[in-house]
Amino acid sequence: MESTPRDAGWRTLPNLVTVLRFLLIVPVCVVLLRGGEGDWLPVVLLGVWASTDWIDGQLARRLDQVSVIGAKLDPFVDRLGTAIIAVVLAVIGALPLWMLAVLIVFDVASTLFGVKAAAEGRLPVTWVGKVRTFVLFLGLVSLVAAVTVAPWLLVPAYVLLVAGLVLHVWAAVGYISSALRQARERRAVR
Repeated sequence: MESTPRDAGWRTLPNLVTVLRFLLIVPVCVVLLRGGEGDWLPVVLLGVWASTDWIDGQLARRLDQVSVIGAKLDPFVDRLGTAIIAVVLAVIGALPLWMLAVLIVFDVASTLFGVKAAAEGRLPVTWVGKVRTFVLFLGLVSLVAAVTVAPWLLVPAYVLLVAGLVLHVWAAVGYISSALRQARERRAVR
């Protein structure tokens, strides 16, 4: 059963983990830009960054520290970090530009159409969104491993990324549809 966001305040352990994930974006990008063949640091740092998404969610539920700020901050940090890391991977030539374009276009579209509803807590994260995030994170970590220490992971990384992008489009269309439906319903009530 999904926990309902409540006002647990902003000073919670899960929110601290989310802030840590936000702060890790720059170091992850720096090591990706500097990393090279045989370098495990980009893989480990990106793995830590990605795993904090699962950790903060588990902590929030287990410690009963699900908060309104966490419900807003967590997906924001996920989307921002994923987009920035994807741009860096495209810059270093690891991520095809078409994958980056799909990711960015659907992130921007769902943000434009759903930001108000999401900020008001009317657009909860769906199971498709959760699976999408997991698959994209796993694909990104696999891709970084493929270009640094395990070239044999390149094809599985691309398969994961394509699957993640399909889920990304599906989730974005769902969020946009829900936001537009809610907007129509709210106008009809007025």
